[in-house]
Amino acid sequence: MRIDLHTHSTASDGTDTPAELVRNAAAAGLDVVALTDHDGVGGHAEALAALPAGLTLVTGAELSCRLDGVSLHMLAYLFDPAEPEFARERDLVRDDRVPRARAMVAKLNDLGVPVRWERVLEIAGVPGDAREVTGVAVGRPHIASAMVELGVVATVSDAFTPEWLAGDGRAYVEKHESDPFEAIRLVKAAGGVTVLAHPLALKRGQCVSESAIAELASAGLDGVEVDHMDHDAATRARLRGLASDLGLLTTGSSDYHGSRKTCGLGDFTTDPEIYGEITRRATGAFPVPGAGG
Repeated sequence: MRIDLHTHSTASDGTDTPAELVRNAAAAGLDVVALTDHDGVGGHAEALAALPAGLTLVTGAELSCRLDGVSLHMLAYLFDPAEPEFARERDLVRDDRVPRARAMVAKLNDLGVPVRWERVLEIAGVPGDAREVTGVAVGRPHIASAMVELGVVATVSDAFTPEWLAGDGRAYVEKHESDPFEAIRLVKAAGGVTVLAHPLALKRGQCVSESAIAELASAGLDGVEVDHMDHDAATRARLRGLASDLGLLTTGSSDYHGSRKTCGLGDFTTDPEIYGEITRRATGAFPVPGAGG
């Protein structure tokens, strides 16, 4: 059984539509895939409508959080998307992405990089004639793609450095991010399960400490994402030991973004027993088996 619990579609910063993503997941030989777009659930309906027979969809989201000045991402699975308090917090985080992205484009322009805001919106899938941009998850990968087109960097990943868009980068701009302890509370109240995404991906910038992960575990964090393209073998072993000490589940996922990143669907997977425990803990929603949509 092949299970990938971290993917993105055009509902945030991936390049596959939700329908394309589930079809590609089935073609890649996956049995279970989670759609975890950033701070939103806008792609779930399309993915469910297109879900092929033989593939099960886990609904979720990747939440933007900040702890002691350090950004971190929290994967939330199988929560009730209509739970009002959690829905309001997701909307607040997502809607702050547009002014933040616009400010980063302005910083790049000041640094001599001629990225156009209109082109970033086009890459993000916003119609060119849109007079107002709301409810759209415009993010750094869209800006990075525009930089690749201009030849400023060779790949999207190359834009996520201190020179450009990393958390300490020259063109970085902070956005509203949830307190992770509050995020855990909100997800739990909505019947969901929480897993800390790529917690020691140092190439992305500063990471939270192991003591902070322990505090999050005490607050109800369910697991940590261990097998990920940004964790080397030594980091994975370190995380497995930490998870064992803290009683946390360990997952593996591709963090698939379509053609925007080099990782492929199913490059890293989650153990079926861990997946079973995640589904047992969830009460807000349930995995949906495909019926040949």
